[in-house]
Amino acid sequence: MADPTTRRVPRAYASARGRTPSGVRDGQYVADPQADDVVVFIIGMRINRLRKVRSWWPAFVAMPRMLRELAQSDRGLLGVHSFWAGRVFLTVQYWRSAAELGAFARDASMSHAPAWRAFNKDAAATGDVGIFHETYVVPKDRIESLYGNMPAFGLAQAVGSVERGSGRLTSAHERLDSTQPDYVDAPA
Repeated sequence: MADPTTRRVPRAYASARGRTPSGVRDGQYVADPQADDVVVFIIGMRINRLRKVRSWWPAFVAMPRMLRELAQSDRGLLGVHSFWAGRVFLTVQYWRSAAELGAFARDASMSHAPAWRAFNKDAAATGDVGIFHETYVVPKDRIESLYGNMPAFGLAQAVGSVERGSGRLTSAHERLDSTQPDYVDAPA
């Protein structure tokens, strides 16, 4: 039986214990989704003409408004991270189901449907701003994740996580030829 005062950590991470900044989990962790599927939704915009603020500004301010609205109600959004790179702004979102994502997108009482209608009426034909989204429904057994010396982030922040090596490998690890690292016992 394993010693309850120790935990198994990959050898490369063993000395990180107690050395990581506040809020950072030392060692390696993997996301631990409980549902059969996870929906990953990537949505964003690209400013094609910087000087055409009237075209892109409504889309630019719409996403934070929608995310605040979603944070105040349980509509199925599990977690979100926002990013900016040059002219592109995007969010990576994790949803409980594609049905809940679709219901939010179509609900005229929520902010998305009116914003989408306004974009199509006022900005789509100008070419001043581009929009995109990608939706992936990922079966739990097809997910492979790894977080090393990280605060809660990405899918692990959205659904929770467990220590790598806790015995919860999926067939995704095998398909990706990911192996168990060399473990050592470390104080708990």
